[in-house]
Amino acid sequence: MSFVPAPHPSEFRRRAIELARLDEQPISAIAKDLRICESCLRNWMARDDADNGNSSSTRLTSDEKRELTELRKEKRRLEIENEILKRAAAYFARENVLPK
Repeated sequence: MSFVPAPHPSEFRRRAIELARLDEQPISAIAKDLRICESCLRNWMARDDADNGNSSSTRLTSDEKRELTELRKEKRRLEIENEILKRAAAYFARENVLPK
């Protein structure tokens, strides 16, 4: 069984990003002091850039990511409903008992 650590609180993330942006220490040193991996801190910074429109990358903002997830769930639900309706139509066509 693998252990998945709990996510860091948003205040912790915000403060870590602020420290990294001060450029007083290398990101690797800040990450080590905070006991997180360097890539984690860099990802937080990239997410912050995207959320605040500071990034020239095509990375999605947190709101866009959340919306995309919801839309994918809705799409899957509609696909399932559509498949059920197709099967019901085929059943009624075979039985020749279409409602009037």
